[in-house]
Amino acid sequence: MIDTDAQFAYGIFWTAYAVAFVIFFYMMKRLFRIVPLYAVQTLLLAALVALLLTPVESQELAGWWIPAWLYGGYEMILGNSDEAGRALFNLSIAGLIMALIWILDLVRYRLTSR
Repeated sequence: MIDTDAQFAYGIFWTAYAVAFVIFFYMMKRLFRIVPLYAVQTLLLAALVALLLTPVESQELAGWWIPAWLYGGYEMILGNSDEAGRALFNLSIAGLIMALIWILDLVRYRLTSR
């Protein structure tokens, strides 16, 4: 069982991670404006979202979620390929979902730009 201090630290981590992601996302959005094609701009932003916001549940503690890129990279360094593969699987599922959303956004953009 996890004590209250650990739960509080977990909440602070995810709050700080979310705030940092929002700031980083808007900075990258402004940077990607130099790309001339709307489709490429949104593809880069979708890849950023899928890569940084995909969680994976910790093997050590049920109910605790960790960013998949961080967990997968750490487990790969430690040599635990099963856990790194699980994180990569979550990343690939998130990538497929973001690809679907990206395609739907391109259809919306095409229909409204006429």
